[in-house]
Amino acid sequence: MTTKTTLYRNGHVLSPAYPTATAIAIAGDTVSWLGDTADAPAADEVVDLEGSLVTPAFVDSHAHVTSTGSSLSGLHLGRVRSATELLDTVAAAAAGLPDTAIVLGQGWDETEWEDPTLPTAAQLDRAVGGRRAYLNRTCGHTGIASPAMLAELPDLAGLAGYDAGGVLTLHAHRTARTAASAAIPDVQRRQWQHAALKHAASLGLAAIVECGMPSPGSSAGEADFTSLLALAASEELPQVYGLWGELSAAAKARDLGAHGCAGDLSVDGSIGAHTAALRDPYSDADTGGHAYLSAEDVEQHIINCAGHGMQGGFHAIGDQAIQNVITGVAAAAQTVGIDTVRAGRHRVEHAEMLDKSLIAGFVAFGLYASVQPSFDARWGGADAMYATRLGAERALASNPFGSLAGVGVPLALGSDAPVTPLDPWGGVAAAVNHHNPVQRLSPTAAFAAHTRGGWRALGIDDTGVLAPGCPATLAVWDRREPGLPDLTPHAELPRCRRTLSAGVVIFNEEEDRS
Repeated sequence: MTTKTTLYRNGHVLSPAYPTATAIAIAGDTVSWLGDTADAPAADEVVDLEGSLVTPAFVDSHAHVTSTGSSLSGLHLGRVRSATELLDTVAAAAAGLPDTAIVLGQGWDETEWEDPTLPTAAQLDRAVGGRRAYLNRTCGHTGIASPAMLAELPDLAGLAGYDAGGVLTLHAHRTARTAASAAIPDVQRRQWQHAALKHAASLGLAAIVECGMPSPGSSAGEADFTSLLALAASEELPQVYGLWGELSAAAKARDLGAHGCAGDLSVDGSIGAHTAALRDPYSDADTGGHAYLSAEDVEQHIINCAGHGMQGGFHAIGDQAIQNVITGVAAAAQTVGIDTVRAGRHRVEHAEMLDKSLIAGFVAFGLYASVQPSFDARWGGADAMYATRLGAERALASNPFGSLAGVGVPLALGSDAPVTPLDPWGGVAAAVNHHNPVQRLSPTAAFAAHTRGGWRALGIDDTGVLAPGCPATLAVWDRREPGLPDLTPHAELPRCRRTLSAGVVIFNEEEDRS
């Protein structure tokens, strides 16, 4: 069979192999040539770039695809600024639904309201007309349940984090969230997944790392995870690499088609919900958060992953949670050997609060940091949520990208969508413009972390750079100049014109936006 060749000419190709290249040729799924347009080889198809910039495509290293699709096409509460506005928005959405429907919403953040008082279960009940409803906070670690939802889950009352008023945290929230997810019809789930992946492709994303997890007492989590992997494999969509977040379950993760037994295997919760595990108490609450997993749990998980040759990893935000990870990984290294641990490229998702000793642990054990710069953009600074929850000093030290990169800790950037939107250029800009100047990345380092860094964190070393012999995974942008765009605050960022994944066009502006 003859391999099809395509030549993209008259543009600007971002490539260390040929910094002044204006053309790139693709044979099948591989970059076959790059150089000056005048020297370009013949090809079966020729695409005139009309001066456009070509770069490696982005990887979003931490996302929740179904929830992202729901946020794009369903009830998104990120813009509400009061309990009253939240209830009005929910009521409008519920009005057109059958009485048996479940009302699912997400994205509210009371720290951005003038009055952070949350609605009561009785108020939510009136808004949804007695229907079942569950509203997830933007961080995904707190929710508000309607009375009808609570009535369906009588065992919640015995779980940590339960409140009869309907605001749930900790284990009660996780159980209620699972039940709400299980109620989503399969057809609707697939529509949401498809919408999220198509949107991702339109942003220059060729790959997404999905963070799935089990559903206690239900197979809904497994079904959501496997259906997403099957959808991505069956259509011309971004590649999806699944991380399965279940403790010491590497064999099960492999059976589900997961790339790793990692992701949202939560050692703690979130800063916004006061459930991230801290060494010292929160500045605005008499608590140090909550650790779901101990160092011993971490140790056994890494040993389990090593036994199956699978990447492991954890969600860890607070410094106490990250200490549990480092201590547990160190203990596992005593059993399986430090070379085995380092070869596993185990991941820590979020990694928001680290001091020098914790960063040294990342270096010692070859841990990868999967981070979300948009968290700092949204909640960092002197007068936003981090400062309220942690105080100015700890807030300024959070999300230490510069300190991590400065000692060689590999970074992979993501969004945690729908916590923050899919927005790769926005993520790069957020890393470059960190609220703490000491923690800013250079534009080149930030871009590399959102492209090649994402692939390397998956153990894939030949993707994320445009050079002959590498996979033709790239994006074409409306920028008409060579090099990275202006990433200063409020600068206009490039718009994607075309996205390719291993030579396959998964987004074409002329066709997909028509």
